[in-house]
Amino acid sequence: MPELPEVEVLARHLQPRLPGQRIRDVFVGRAKVVLPDTPADFRQALLGATFTGLSRRGKYFLFELRRPKTCEPFTLLGHLGMTGRMYLARKKSPLPKHAAVVLDLGRDVFIYEDTRYFGRLTLDLTSVAGLGPEPLSEDFQPKPFQAALRRSEQAIKIKLLDQSLVAGVGNIYASEALFRARISPKRPASRLTTAQVEKLWAAIREVLTEAIACGSTIPLNLAGSGPGGLFYFGLAAGAPDYYEERLRVYDRAGQPCPNCGRPIKRIVQAARSTFFCAHCQRV
Repeated sequence: MPELPEVEVLARHLQPRLPGQRIRDVFVGRAKVVLPDTPADFRQALLGATFTGLSRRGKYFLFELRRPKTCEPFTLLGHLGMTGRMYLARKKSPLPKHAAVVLDLGRDVFIYEDTRYFGRLTLDLTSVAGLGPEPLSEDFQPKPFQAALRRSEQAIKIKLLDQSLVAGVGNIYASEALFRARISPKRPASRLTTAQVEKLWAAIREVLTEAIACGSTIPLNLAGSGPGGLFYFGLAAGAPDYYEERLRVYDRAGQPCPNCGRPIKRIVQAARSTFFCAHCQRV
C-alpha cells in the first residue's frame, strides 16, 4: 500500500497539471469509492467545479475545488488503497477496465483506476480528522512524540502504524526507520528511552525525506500517452532508480544486514510483515 512518500511524489506530479481545469462531466464506474454519496449526488456536486489546488495529508490527497457561480470552495479526498492509480490521459484514449471514477476536463480526463477498489475518491473528509502530525512538518517534535509513546504498551513497530500518532508512516517506512534508529520492532513503545525516541524521530524524517527525493518504492509504468502517461506513484526527476533498491531491511529476509552482515529476519506483527536485524536491533 502506498505510504507518505508515494502519495507525496504523485501529488507533486499532479499539482501543476490540475489548477484551472474545469470538470465538464463525471463518470462513476464503482459506486463504493464515492461513498457516502451516491454516484448521482457525487456527479452533481462536481459538475462545473474548477480545480484550484492539491495537497497531501498523511496518505490522502486533498483536491481543492471551487463551485461554479458561487465560487464556494470545497475539498475532494482521494486515497489510492492498495492498487489505485490517479493520472491524466487524453480524452480520446480508451478507458481502462477498472476505471473507478473519470472526470472529463475537456481535452484531458482525470482517471482514478483501481483493480481491487479499496481506495476512495469522496467528499467525506472524516478520514483525515483524527490524523496525527505530519512527520516532515514543524508540528512533529520529539517531546510530544515521546509523550504519546509512553502511553502505549504496544510494540513500537505496531504503534508507528497508528495514524493518530504520526500521519503517513506505514509498514515499509516503519521497518526502515526502526532499523536506522537501531530499535527492536518488538520493544514496547512506552519503554523507549529519550535517546531512542530522538533517534527514531530523526530516522522517520530521514527515511521519508530520502524516499521522496528518490521517487518511489514502485517502478514506473509510462506505457500510456498524454500529459501524465500512466503515472503510478512516480519517480523524482533525475532519480536513477526506484526506491525499493535502496531499502535496507524491508522485504529482504535472509539477505545480509548492511551493517553487520547477519541475515535479515522477518516476523509478523498485527498481521503485517516486519523486517529487522536481530543483532543490530536488540530488544
